[in-house]
Amino acid sequence: MSMQIDPLLRALADPTRLRIMRLLSAMELAVGELAQVLGQSQPRVSRHIRILCDAGLAERRKEGSWVFLRSAIAEDRAPPLGQAAARLLGVAEKDDAAFAARCAEDRRHLAAIRAARAASAETWFARHADEWDTLRGLHSPDDTVEAALQRALGNGMLGALLDVGTGTGRMAELFAPRAQHLTGIDKSPEMLRLARARLHQLPADQIDLVQGDFTALPFADASFDTVLFHQVLHYALQPEAVLAEAARVAKQGGRIAVVDFAAHEREELRSQHAHARLGFSDEQMLALLSQSGFIADPPIALPGHTLTVKIWTGRKCSGTGETILADTPIQASHP
Repeated sequence: MSMQIDPLLRALADPTRLRIMRLLSAMELAVGELAQVLGQSQPRVSRHIRILCDAGLAERRKEGSWVFLRSAIAEDRAPPLGQAAARLLGVAEKDDAAFAARCAEDRRHLAAIRAARAASAETWFARHADEWDTLRGLHSPDDTVEAALQRALGNGMLGALLDVGTGTGRMAELFAPRAQHLTGIDKSPEMLRLARARLHQLPADQIDLVQGDFTALPFADASFDTVLFHQVLHYALQPEAVLAEAARVAKQGGRIAVVDFAAHEREELRSQHAHARLGFSDEQMLALLSQSGFIADPPIALPGHTLTVKIWTGRKCSGTGETILADTPIQASHP
């Protein structure tokens, strides 16, 4: 991506746009969320966003009826001019007390929005904990997905397996015969209660069920041979941070498997079922895996009546310069 100095300087000349860039340096945000944090109308915020995007400072991503914004200068791979702009924004907050106070206030508003979203999701989980397996069945053919996932992970043992967002413990139950040790983590105590009921037949020394958040996994580096996300990554506000945590706790050469929906526009999954993401495209997921240090296998597609389930697998890069695969998705046949 090329950048030009004149539009960049004009874009950074407005305090509101500086505030937007500082917010985007923290996380990807929807346009409406930015308007709420800034206390401005959405049309006015959209005009600021257009200027930032035209200058190459921000990037739009449309997902259903929502438009998300992310910083285009937050990564090391940004062009030198963009990296310089990112450093300038950091210096401005450090050296300008009034701007720093405004940014701190923005972050407090942002924290309130994040807390409200998290509370909404947790309320939904608590209300629907007993129905979780039934709801999952409405979205995808479980037996087909499970058989395809088993094949995708091969025939060998899976070693120490981490089931992220274990829910009712179905994946832990499915892979128990192939795991030396199972660890299931979930943020919801209600889900963990159901998982414990499902997995009570397993030896106590074979399984741990842990309450925790997938953005801050309470495990040491390089703890697991296999990390599994089954229909959970679409709840992540920042999937890149979640996968970075997965890479941290995975051993070198360890496997990852992500089962989720292909990109779709079923808005009711966001409003009724607390999905933060309306699925993922292959391009998005392969980029996320690569950025987190995983070498990806070709994705597997499992078409359904209304939604397509995808299985993305890979292994943690050994640091030898290997590159991501981006082959045509495999169309799985029903067993």
